Amino acid sequence: MKILAIDTSCDDTSVAIVENGNNVLSSLLSSQVEFHKEFQGVVPEIAARKHLESIFYLVDQSLKESNLSLNDIDALAVTNRPGLIGSLLVGVGVAKGISFSTKKPLIAVDHIAAHIYSPHLTNDIEFPYIALVVSGGHTIITLVEAHGQYKVIGTTLDDAVGEAYDKVSKNLNLGYPGGPVIDKLAQSGEKNAIKYPIILLSGADEYNFSYSGLKTACIYQTDKYLQKGFEKTFENISLAFQISAIEPLYIKSKKYSDHSGIKNITLSGGVACNSYLRERFSNSTDFNTYLPQMKYTTDNAAMVGGLAYHIKDDIEYADNSLDCASRVLVKKYTLKKKKSALL
Repeated sequence: MKILAIDTSCDDTSVAIVENGNNVLSSLLSSQVEFHKEFQGVVPEIAARKHLESIFYLVDQSLKESNLSLNDIDALAVTNRPGLIGSLLVGVGVAKGISFSTKKPLIAVDHIAAHIYSPHLTNDIEFPYIALVVSGGHTIITLVEAHGQYKVIGTTLDDAVGEAYDKVSKNLNLGYPGGPVIDKLAQSGEKNAIKYPIILLSGADEYNFSYSGLKTACIYQTDKYLQKGFEKTFENISLAFQISAIEPLYIKSKKYSDHSGIKNITLSGGVACNSYLRERFSNSTDFNTYLPQMKYTTDNAAMVGGLAYHIKDDIEYADNSLDCASRVLVKKYTLKKKKSALL
């Protein structure tokens, strides 16, 4: 079964054709980083306009690269939440148009569920497992019992980890996007130069995260945490921030693994390309870590098409009434028979 998938949830326009869940026939992406760089963040209006400029070209090129026509496609899949509403509308509108004109079924996919699926594109992973989704908009620990069956264990109470990277980088004038910049600078940092607090919540929030305090400490209070005999360089700040940002992800994932007895953990989302995060989890002897290939860590349509294949028999197909939403619908996180494929 060949699925043409579209993802326009934020600032990357992506189209892919996936066969039977993990055979990626084509996967194309148009990045908008250069258009948003001067604003040091994604501008929703610009993002939506750039999606419109590139999406039809990507659909056409994806078909050509796969040596297919729309008649060869069995179904459409599209991200319809969460994300920037203007961006989502472009992808949903195009997918609905192709579905209507070709009479091919349309599958609506939640963006976070698609990220959770991304390691499956290149790994065989046994259920149940723990999925850690880390990106610019989300930091979520999820119990995955099957494709489409999820239970949120913890999430961020304020900033997502990727958002914290971007805000620290912006305030220190390091560049955009912040994640790759800080990760690169951290390679030259001295490990004991600065010791920011590692924020671990307790009680009802034992599996939740908070990054606002770390962000404030890094931007305004570095002198307080600078150790004697070291300098306040950007390299040292970056390494110290990175350690304090990533360690809670590992500690809480291990804590839930110990509590549940589940020893398989996946990483996904844009921050999953971070070198320290990948090394920290990959070198662990506490559990088995599964990572997506680097090209599938950031937003991409291949993960959308892959998940769509596995949930297609358990959901109602979308129609022209399909809408978009900016937030994760936690109350609908568990997929049930004949319900929309939304988190």
